Amino acid sequence: MKPGSFFALALVLLLGTGPCLANGTAPVTYEGPPPTIAIIIDDMGANAREGRRLINLEQPLTLAFLPWRRHTTELATLAHRNQKEVMLHAPMENTRSIGLGPGGLTADMDQATLTRILRQSLHAVPHVQGVNNHMGSLLTQLSEPMEWVMDELANYPLYFVDSRTIATTVAGKTAARKQVPTVTRDVFLDHEQTEEFVHQQFQQLIRKARRDGTAIAIGHPHTVTVDYLERVLPELDEQGIAVATVSAIWAMRHNNQRMFAEGARHQIEPTIAERLDQPED
Repeated sequence: MKPGSFFALALVLLLGTGPCLANGTAPVTYEGPPPTIAIIIDDMGANAREGRRLINLEQPLTLAFLPWRRHTTELATLAHRNQKEVMLHAPMENTRSIGLGPGGLTADMDQATLTRILRQSLHAVPHVQGVNNHMGSLLTQLSEPMEWVMDELANYPLYFVDSRTIATTVAGKTAARKQVPTVTRDVFLDHEQTEEFVHQQFQQLIRKARRDGTAIAIGHPHTVTVDYLERVLPELDEQGIAVATVSAIWAMRHNNQRMFAEGARHQIEPTIAERLDQPED
């Protein structure tokens, strides 16, 4: 099995056995899945150097791309080729009035405008399988815009990760209510960009995975983060820790059921293109 292959990992999950360990080898001694982590890297698409380093890691990372950035199309295509899972990192309005850049979703938009911009952003990220929020401490508190977001995601279908940039977010709850597959971030790895802090947060991630079975972290393409992951991820096998994509974590938490109907994944990009030509719902 190719190291880091999400497709092989998904097959193992669907057969009801444990996920691949960090170097892609199948576990031998576990009766059930080992403690398993997913690592999402946000803000992909702007930094080509660190983006390529992350894509070249053997482990099945999930990479969240900002829309319309200089390297988004190139890196998302390469990431998919290297068996990484690709998400849209959708910019959403925050409480600090920080600029969102292209593709930003704001509280003053009506449903038609928000849906159109989200749809265009989805089309801008090749091989997209899910969405998480970039910032969003304001918008993710608002029920109506979150309902509009989830109504659109349900059409493809796509999953949603609540980055949980504020404790009072309703994004994940809204996704669940709209029957959009959803998970929530457990740990931020690098909001302080030092090796000591990243290590501290990573150990918190491991402890949570050992306690709960699975855990999800979000990091960024900072050099300190990439350096740390390059060094530490290959060592996880010896600790009995597996690395999986977001889709695989969702499956583990839902009795290894399929996230979407058979064949639905292959319809996402044609569906996005088709919906670009339609009026907003």
